[in-house]
Amino acid sequence: MATQDEIKFLSNPNIGKQQKKYCRFKKFGLKHIDYKDPDFLIQFINQQGKLLPRRLTGNSLKFQRRVSSAVKRARHLAILPFVSDLLK
Repeated sequence: MATQDEIKFLSNPNIGKQQKKYCRFKKFGLKHIDYKDPDFLIQFINQQGKLLPRRLTGNSLKFQRRVSSAVKRARHLAILPFVSDLLK
């Protein structure tokens, strides 16, 4: 029987593996989300101006709620647009 070292792969065995998603707020210790920083908030909205879901961003529920309220505040104060074509 062949050992693990003797097995040769035809392709890279790491192809198709997805990296584990993480909450960037917990990882870097961010406690406050500033609604006056549009460059940071633009990471959480797509090109049409819609909020990206948790399954794409990897945020925890607590911080996803804070991000959504910060984006909504920034839209209300006209820091971010409500709807846009080619926002990024």
